[in-house]
Amino acid sequence: MAMELAKEIFKISASFPSSEKFGLASQMNRCSVSMPSNIAEGSSRTNKSFSHFIDISLGSSFELQTQLILANSQKYITDESSQYIENKIEEFQKATMSFQNTLNK
Repeated sequence: MAMELAKEIFKISASFPSSEKFGLASQMNRCSVSMPSNIAEGSSRTNKSFSHFIDISLGSSFELQTQLILANSQKYITDESSQYIENKIEEFQKATMSFQNTLNK
């Protein structure tokens, strides 16, 4: 799910104004890459450590959600695109939190 979100964010951010290339677009891309990367890194660790990496991934997803709202408010993306991606982020968050709960048992 996180990998698919990252692909979507890269597509969307490519259409941002050039003035945002090193600003909001870059930040959104980094957040979206951080999500699957932290899950991958944590997967080789103990459950407690893995749970910490999942926390980091979740933090990036909430950061991305905020940046998505900002991008929409600046009209860099449409309301429909914003809602679609936000739904995908929330789906990721719910699934990831559910998985994290199984690690903490």
